[in-house]
Amino acid sequence: MKDSINSSFKASGVTKQRNVSEQIKDKKPISVLLMGTDTGALDRTYKGRTDSMMVITLNPQNDKTTITSIPRDTAVSIPGFEGRAPSKINAAYAWGSSKTSIKTVQQMLNVPVDFYALINMGGMKKVIDEVDGVDVTPTLTFKYEGYTFRKGVKTHMNGAKALAYSRMRYDDPNNDYGRQTRQRAVLMALVKKSGSISTLMNQSFINSLSSQIQTDLTFDNLTSLAKNYRSADKTVKETHLQGHGKEIGGQDMEVMHKKELQRVTNFIRKGLDLSHKTTGSAAVFTSTDDAKESANEASSASSTNYGY
Repeated sequence: MKDSINSSFKASGVTKQRNVSEQIKDKKPISVLLMGTDTGALDRTYKGRTDSMMVITLNPQNDKTTITSIPRDTAVSIPGFEGRAPSKINAAYAWGSSKTSIKTVQQMLNVPVDFYALINMGGMKKVIDEVDGVDVTPTLTFKYEGYTFRKGVKTHMNGAKALAYSRMRYDDPNNDYGRQTRQRAVLMALVKKSGSISTLMNQSFINSLSSQIQTDLTFDNLTSLAKNYRSADKTVKETHLQGHGKEIGGQDMEVMHKKELQRVTNFIRKGLDLSHKTTGSAAVFTSTDDAKESANEASSASSTNYGY
């Protein structure tokens, strides 16, 4: 099992903002940036963009977990690539791997990212099949990839069906925000199903999971989390960063209000038991009364000073 899990390890190259080993040793809250790609195996030469980004906090001291989804089209200035700003946040991984994605999220929200995990969403169907499927209650009725989903009807889904449920985007009235909600539901269903000791000790499950994940969590980190952090799922709070669509430089992006960025910063920092701090500056944000002006500035700006 250790060999299988170690095969998934890859350092991000980011200097940690905190002593993460001490955080885990002392059973203090930690954060994980969870990213999903859907372009093939993790050893592909073309890395692709991240279709999904979530900041997860685990707090075993108050038995709480928070999950914050970040829209893939969020307009940001990506560290190291400021000359291309504003850019969609999902480009951060394609341009600079997990290191750049972590830096972007940290600078956008002013929160520490302790660890990352990159998941090949296409391969997750194998992982879900290893636990004999998951139970999810659809949030709307729709058909996709040959499957039918009915709102409010608890449904047992195998890997292929769960992936189809989490992939659909354009027929959702809430667009990508709706897809984020469904992705979080599938993720939590998988966490609940795979949380048993019998599943965690299943070599086939570990092999399947390891082949679809890349992370800077070590085997010792993960065993400590399994032993000491499992109570954190007693209470799960979910949210997402809500923006408004704007065309900038010929691209459709999600531009954030500064108040919304601050709300999400507060939400994540509270989940980590951290004191209040002003939100970050990497996002192209607006205030509620100057949205139009700031969007026009973002569209025409040629400097690298974003975060109005």
